[in-house]
Amino acid sequence: MSGNASTDTREIVEGIYRSESRRVFATLVRLLGDFDSAEEALHDAFKAALEQWPRDGVPGNPRAWLVSAGRFKAIDGLRRRARMDALDDVAEQVENLADETAVLGGEDIEDDRLRLMFTCCHPALPPDAQVALTLREVCGLTTEEIAHAFLSAAPTLAQRIVRAKTKIRDAKIPYQVPSPDQLPERLDSVLRVIYLVFNEGYAASSGESLTRPDVSGEAIRLARLLVELLPEPEAMGLLALMLLHESRRAARASASGDLILLDEQDRTRWNREQIAEGIALIERALPLRPPGPYCLQAAISAVHADAASAAETDWAEIVGLYDLLAQLDPSPVIELNRAVALAMRDGPLAGLALVDAILARGDLPDYRLAHAARADLCRRLGRDADARASYQRALALTRQEPERRFLERRLAELKK
Repeated sequence: MSGNASTDTREIVEGIYRSESRRVFATLVRLLGDFDSAEEALHDAFKAALEQWPRDGVPGNPRAWLVSAGRFKAIDGLRRRARMDALDDVAEQVENLADETAVLGGEDIEDDRLRLMFTCCHPALPPDAQVALTLREVCGLTTEEIAHAFLSAAPTLAQRIVRAKTKIRDAKIPYQVPSPDQLPERLDSVLRVIYLVFNEGYAASSGESLTRPDVSGEAIRLARLLVELLPEPEAMGLLALMLLHESRRAARASASGDLILLDEQDRTRWNREQIAEGIALIERALPLRPPGPYCLQAAISAVHADAASAAETDWAEIVGLYDLLAQLDPSPVIELNRAVALAMRDGPLAGLALVDAILARGDLPDYRLAHAARADLCRRLGRDADARASYQRALALTRQEPERRFLERRLAELKK
C-alpha cells in the first residue's frame, strides 16, 4: 500500500476513534464487565485497526469490527492467564466471552452507552463521583475538562474517578438500565451528566474552537434515548433546553471563529426546526406537573427563541422565570444569570449591584463568566477602570481562544 493510502487510513482510524471510541468502550464494558479491561481492549482494537486496515481495507461496519477485535484480544489475554494460572474462574470467563451470543445486535450495542451511564450514576456512588465518572467513561472528556465543568481541581477529580471505579468493581454494581420502579430516583444524576456533557460541547472549556459539535450532539442523542426510555417532564425539559441552545450554534461564531454575543447574532441563522421541536417538548412537559429546573431553563430559552430581535426580547418574563428558578434550585450561577437578565430589564446598575454582591460573598471567584459579566456592566456604565480590571480577570481565567480574542477586543476598545 502506498504511503498516501496508509496516511489516509490512519486519518480514517483517528476519525473513527473520535466518533466511535466511547460507544465501542461501552459495549466492551458490557462484554468484559470491567472498566480497566475494556479500556485495554479498546486500545488493542484500535492498534489492530492501524495494523490491518491499511492492508485489508476499512470494514463496512467499523464499530462492530472494533468491538469484535477488542473482545478477541481480551479472550486471548484470558486464555494466556488461564494457561499460566490454571484457574477455573478464568477458564469460565473465557468460555463466556467466546460465546458468539455475547455480542448482541446493533440496537443493543447502541443502547450500551445508556446502560453504562446508569451504571456510572448508581446511587451507591456519591453524586459528584457519578457525574465525573460518566463524563470520563461514557463521553471520553478529559479530567481537565471535567474539572472545568465542576469548577474544581483536576487532581481532585482524578481521585474521585478512581474511587468510583473501584467502588463499582468491589460492590459488583450491575451493568444495566434500572427497572421502571428504580428509574425516577436515578434520573437526577443522569440529567445532570447529560447537561454537563452538552455544555462542554456547546461552549468548549478550552482550545481553538468555540464549540465541540460532536460532544453536544452526543448529549442530545443520549437525551433522546432517555426520553424514549423515561418520558418524564424534566427529561423532556432538558432535551428541549439543549435543542434551543443548539439552534443558535451557527450564529454564535463568525467565519473566522470569533465569538458573537446573543444580542448581536443573525437570528435568521438559528435552526427553526430545533426551535420548534424544543418548544413542542416544553409545551408537552409543562402541564404534566409543576416545572422543574430544566423545564424552567428551557422556558427561558424559548423566550429568547420567540423574539425576532434582541430589542424585542421579553426581559420581564425572563426575570420572572429566573425568580422561580432561583427559588427552586438556588445557586450562584443562577443568581448571576438572573442579574444579567435584570440588567437588561432595569438597567446595568441594577444588575451590577447583584453581581458585586455575589462576588463579595466569595462565590464564583474563579468563574470567568462572572467577571466578564461584571466587566460588561461596568463598560455600559462608563466605568472603564472597573471594566478593564474585570476583563483582565476574566481573561486570566479563560482557556478558550475565541473567548480570549473577544475579551482582548473589549479591552482594546476601552483604551480608545
